[in-house]
Amino acid sequence: MKTFYGTKKLNAIPMTRGVYNDYRGWQTPADEDPNDAGYLVEYADGGKPNHPGHGGYISWSPADVFEASYQPLDGLSFGHALVALKDGHKVARAGWNGKGMFLYHVPEGAYPARTEIAKATWGQDGLVPYGAYIAMKTAQDNVVPWLASQTDVLANDWQIIP
Repeated sequence: MKTFYGTKKLNAIPMTRGVYNDYRGWQTPADEDPNDAGYLVEYADGGKPNHPGHGGYISWSPADVFEASYQPLDGLSFGHALVALKDGHKVARAGWNGKGMFLYHVPEGAYPARTEIAKATWGQDGLVPYGAYIAMKTAQDNVVPWLASQTDVLANDWQIIP
């Protein structure tokens, strides 16, 4: 078998094994403890809905397994924030003190040449190619390319911004 590492957005609510089984209309098997702490987990992006009260596939996860695998959206690692960026979400640090600041992913592309150097290199009406980058919407309401600091990379206060 291969080993995998996953990142997935999902909805969850704390729920014991017994309450989950009751919710599903199931009997708790004799060899399972109905008082086991855990979570009802709903996957909105995978699996056919399996309960009339949910639009996605639901299952139950033991608390220790769930908490080792998932982080709340307001306490993400930089790695999870980077996955969210590439997936089209805006992200920000909880500790940033500038109003309205966030990051977003800009895919590779091209823009019309605007400077004399660009026009001399790519032609008067040419397009200047650029690679993908992370952009920041600043508190001053403009956009600049962004580079992570060591503090940013090691922080666990990243958030997905609606």
